Amino acid sequence: MAIGERIRFIRNLRGITQKFLGLKVGFSERTADIRIAQYESGSRTPKADLIEKIADTLDVSTEALNVPDIDSYTGLMHTLFAMEDLYGLKIDTLDGEICIRVNRQNGSMYNKMTGLLEPWEEMAQKYRNGEISREEYDQWRYRYPRSEAERNEAERHKPKKMEE
Repeated sequence: MAIGERIRFIRNLRGITQKFLGLKVGFSERTADIRIAQYESGSRTPKADLIEKIADTLDVSTEALNVPDIDSYTGLMHTLFAMEDLYGLKIDTLDGEICIRVNRQNGSMYNKMTGLLEPWEEMAQKYRNGEISREEYDQWRYRYPRSEAERNEAERHKPKKMEE
C-alpha cells in the first residue's frame, strides 16, 4: 500500500476529513483538503518533515505510513524474500499450515527478532482473548514502536506485588 493510501486509510479510521488533517499540518484553509487529496491519490508525495506532521496528527508512527510496496502479490513475495535475507525468517509448515518462523540458528538476530515479535504476539493474544478491543489492538500496531515504549514504561512504574 503506497503512502497516500496509508494516509487515507488511517485518516478514515480516525474519522477525520482531508480538510481537518490539512489544516492541522499547516496548510491554508483554501488548500488544506486539496493538498491532502493530492497525497492520498498519489499525484504528490509528502516530504519527510510533512510525513512526521501527518503521523503526529494521526497519532501513528511514521513507519505506519511508510510501508513497503506490498500492493501486488509479487511485491509481497519480494518483501518476504528480503525479510528472509535480512532477518533470518524462514518459510515452514506447522500442523499442516504454512508459517513463517524465526531461524533459531541465527543467534543474535534470532534474539532481536524474538524480542520484536513477542510483544506483537502478546497483543494479538490479548485481542483474541477479548482482553482488548480491535481498536486498542490497531492503536498499538499503528503507533508501534511508540506504543511499545509507552507500554514498557507503564510496566516499569507499575507497583510490585508484595510476596506473601
